[in-house]
Amino acid sequence: MIYTPDMTLRDARELYFRLNFGGDGGYDERWIKVKVWRIPIWLPNTAGRVAAVKLHDLHHVLTEYPTTWRGEAEISAWEIGAGGLKHYYAGWLLDLMNIAQGLVVNPRGVYRGFMRGRRSSNLFATEFGDELLAAEVGEYRERLKLNDQPADPGVRDYAAFVFWILASASTYVAVLFLAFLPLMLLVLWIVWL
Repeated sequence: MIYTPDMTLRDARELYFRLNFGGDGGYDERWIKVKVWRIPIWLPNTAGRVAAVKLHDLHHVLTEYPTTWRGEAEISAWEIGAGGLKHYYAGWLLDLMNIAQGLVVNPRGVYRGFMRGRRSSNLFATEFGDELLAAEVGEYRERLKLNDQPADPGVRDYAAFVFWILASASTYVAVLFLAFLPLMLLVLWIVWL
């Protein structure tokens, strides 16, 4: 366990930043680099994305999912399984994209993360701020039911998993289509000439 129960979320988040990014999490950066497979795509670091990622980073601390491709797929599935991202629309998009990629690189992890989420909750209904950061890791692991033993999934859990898998695949295809639409139109125009 990297983040011990007696650490504050603030201290654990600082350790998480040092171990994974060597900085402060990049909340103030204007652009972020996201890789779709091995292709880097630069996206604006919107206020909505920053608000979602502040809680997402705390989820990494609480769940101990790593920041690898496999880990991001697991934590994205967990966040959606644990009730979703409420009004954090940028986070929804990124989580759905991560799940779709995870189905290729870590399908078992996506399934386990989602089912773990179905038995716990997440921070997306919680206000980010000093009060939250002052709380202990162990306290929030208990609040989110992360220490509980997983129960066997039921029919509703399987149905929810299938629904979110289809939603993630559809989102991934739609985003790729929109991203490459200008290139496709250019090629069609060149062929037309």
